[in-house]
Parts: sequence; C-alpha cells; structure tokens
Amino acid sequence: MRDLYHEQLDAISDRLVEMTRLVSSAMSRATTALLDADLKLAEIVIEADVAVDEVQRALEESALQLMARQQPVAGDLRTIVASLRMSADLERMGDLAAHIARVARRRYPASVVPPELRSTILQMGHVAERIVTKAGSVIARKDVEVALELPHDDDEMDKLHRELYRTILSPDWKYGVETAVDVSLCGRYYERYADHAVSAANLVVFLVTGDWAAGETEPVG
Repeated sequence: MRDLYHEQLDAISDRLVEMTRLVSSAMSRATTALLDADLKLAEIVIEADVAVDEVQRALEESALQLMARQQPVAGDLRTIVASLRMSADLERMGDLAAHIARVARRRYPASVVPPELRSTILQMGHVAERIVTKAGSVIARKDVEVALELPHDDDEMDKLHRELYRTILSPDWKYGVETAVDVSLCGRYYERYADHAVSAANLVVFLVTGDWAAGETEPVG
C-alpha cells in the first residue's frame, strides 16, 4: 500500500514536469506565430492550452484523493500542497502563451511586431523558454541550486520588458496606438510568464528546505 502511495506522489511530480514541457512548447510556438503572423500556428497554441488544463485537473484530482485517503503529514503533505500551487503557476503560463497567440490571430494577416522590436520580442521568447526549461529541471530533480538561478534570468526578462516600453513611449514611435497596446500586452504576458516560472521554482526550494522564506513567492496574476 505504501509503495502505491509513493508511486502516486511521484506521478504528481511527473505531471508537473509534463506541464512544463507543454507550456514551453506553447510559448515557443506563440512567439513564432507572433513574429511571423502565422495564423495556423496561433490556432494550434490556443487549442493546445486545453491539454495543459487537463493535466492540471488530473494532478489536482490525484492530490486531493491522496490527502483524503492517506492523510499525509510533514514532508509528504508539504509536497502535495506545493505541487498544487506549482500546477496553478504552470496552468497560468499556458494561458499567457495562448494570450500571445490570440494577439497574433487578432492582427492576422498583419504582423503585430514592428521591425524595431522584433529582436526584443525574440529575446523575450528565448528567455521565457530558458526559464521554463530550468523550472522543469528544478521540479524533476528538486535542484535548489538551479532554482536560485532563476531570479537572475527573470531580471533579464524585466530588462527586456523595460526596453520594449522605452521604444513604445519614444517620441519616434510611428506605429499608432493599436500596435502600441498589442505589443505592450504581449510584453506583459512574457514578463508574467517568467514570474510564474520563478514562483514554481521557489516552491521547490520551500519543498526541499522546509523554509517558507527561502521559497517565498510573490502573488502573480
């Protein structure tokens, strides 16, 4: 019975790793759809978000059943609670990638991103993918050292986010209000995506160390 119990705990972790893979793929495709005005790819990202939601629902169901039937305590209870919070972060990351794809779809066949900002958006996409890849490794291996690297990657995303806003607010901006709004929204989605990945990784620090301050996360939307 206890072997089955621990297999179920491991299955929760496996589902979290699966979610990181799904939301990483979603962000990669969403960035391409945004930059290339690729309607088909945007639709794929939007439709694929259902899979992320389904994995989260399965994880939540498993976690709640374990809590009800096994009444876990100490480290096991901490694992389940932290996993539920991580799954919420990852589900939101999938939503944010889908939001970017919806912006690309809404402006099709036009490209959302002006030439001056293509490099910035491309870099934001790369940073987002790097962060979620690290988060997946942190979750799979319970790697606190890598988890503590993520805030530095998030600083890079914040820097790119500020660079994007400086361009939009520049007196030289010539692409109008609609494009400024769309690009601003996308920049915000990338920035929050990274924040959620850091939040999930910080929860692993809490899970491993038992120190809530070490794994403290800011509320994110």
